[in-house]
Amino acid sequence: MSEIREHETSDSHDSSNPNTPTGLIGHESQVVPGRFGEPLQVTHVQYSRGGGNAAPRRPLFLCLHGWGSNEADLADMMRYVAPYNDFASLRAPLVLQKAGSGEFGFGQGAYSWFHDCVPSGEDLDRDAYAAAQAIDDWVARNVSEDRAVVPIGFSQGGLLAIQLLRVHPERYAASISLSGFLAPGIVAGSAPADSYVAELNIPVFYGYGKNDTVIPMPELFATAAWLDEHTFLTSKSYRGLDHAVSLNEFSDLRDWLATHDIAPGIL
Repeated sequence: MSEIREHETSDSHDSSNPNTPTGLIGHESQVVPGRFGEPLQVTHVQYSRGGGNAAPRRPLFLCLHGWGSNEADLADMMRYVAPYNDFASLRAPLVLQKAGSGEFGFGQGAYSWFHDCVPSGEDLDRDAYAAAQAIDDWVARNVSEDRAVVPIGFSQGGLLAIQLLRVHPERYAASISLSGFLAPGIVAGSAPADSYVAELNIPVFYGYGKNDTVIPMPELFATAAWLDEHTFLTSKSYRGLDHAVSLNEFSDLRDWLATHDIAPGIL
């Protein structure tokens, strides 16, 4: 297992980011304090060995966790999925619970990318744009422009692995969404690349459980359909799997990574 190092930046949350159009900031959330679509900033990152630069010629995986989790979650998964690639696992900016506190009933540090577990409609569009923009800004500040980046996310993070392609597709070599869903794209400006992302034919792996009790099955089917239309999609569904990942999914993902020469040498 690779050595893991955590990095904390000195930047703080900036709710007055002038680059966010006013129309993309919505109303106050009743779940997580703040307004849907308010600008966010990534400040905590957990790197793989060598500070994420042990294998600089290989693509860097950008790990994006789900609701109530933290940056350690997908970092643990990477030793199964792509042990010879570097990764940077990002902590979502919205705090649900710090270690030792009782808020929201979580047992350890817990964070969210969105102002609700599974927002919908315009709220989801606004939060998806804000979170994707925060991630893309982090990549711009911290990853060399000539290095390939592959986002891999679960649930909320799975949505963002897709949303990055709807915001800045040229920057991402491929994308992996595990039990992810899709923002509807009804708020103007929230998915600016939708009109041309299909031309780039970006490889995407999308996996989900057929027994998912968090994301409704029609939403999963709609996500797969949108990806099929806009990306070079490989979609896998797993009988008996709830809102989770599985070893069978990891095996399929490893095959896909090798096929696309993203994580060579893992078979």
